[in-house]
Amino acid sequence: MSVTSRYREAWDGFWSEAPETVGGVFWDAEPALTVGLHLALFEPYVTAPGLPVVDVGCGNGTQTRFLADRFPHVLGIDLSAAAIDHARREDRAGQAEYRQIDAAERSAAEQLHAELGDANVYMRGVLHQCEPADRQPLVDTLATLTGERGRAFVVELTEAARPVLARLAQRVGGPPPKLAPVFAHGLTPGEVADAAVLDHVREAGLTVLADGELPLATTEFTPDGTRIELPSRWLVLGRADTATGPVA
Repeated sequence: MSVTSRYREAWDGFWSEAPETVGGVFWDAEPALTVGLHLALFEPYVTAPGLPVVDVGCGNGTQTRFLADRFPHVLGIDLSAAAIDHARREDRAGQAEYRQIDAAERSAAEQLHAELGDANVYMRGVLHQCEPADRQPLVDTLATLTGERGRAFVVELTEAARPVLARLAQRVGGPPPKLAPVFAHGLTPGEVADAAVLDHVREAGLTVLADGELPLATTEFTPDGTRIELPSRWLVLGRADTATGPVA
């Protein structure tokens, strides 16, 4: 199942207009506040650290480049060709590889797994941005990419993020400058129910090895200088028949 052309065009429009500056996008917080924290939670469950790492929904590649400093082969994939262009331009040292791939397309996932073999996967804030019909196929892709040996680390906004975003959108004077383009392009963050995430995971044949809650840092601040953070939940996923606890 492929995403609609409207959805693809919305993301291409967003990334075509996004500034090429550090922290210029609402969710593009520095890795020390995002993937750096996530790796500390993820790595104890990674049983095969030498596998390729796939950053699903890589955007402009900020987190991908951090991963590439720590793993030998890192591939960032994104639905938007404009996002991939951003990522390639910003990766001046050629640390990682980037491809425009529809992660909700089964054949694309199968082809990538045939090329890479099992992989470890990082996905931050992608499912809640998907259109409803593409959510299960996206989680199915995680299962395809991880195969038997890989693990996936998934971070998604919780339902508690929805009222926070609503208040920001309705703020006097309009939403914060970095959030306004998200709404202007018809993107709808925070639209997945907490229980639905687990339903998608089970349907894909994956097991939750670990989970918890951790605020998702953004690049915006309140008028008093407080960084805006959104409630989120993280999950470590793997195959049921290969699931183990943390690696000593």
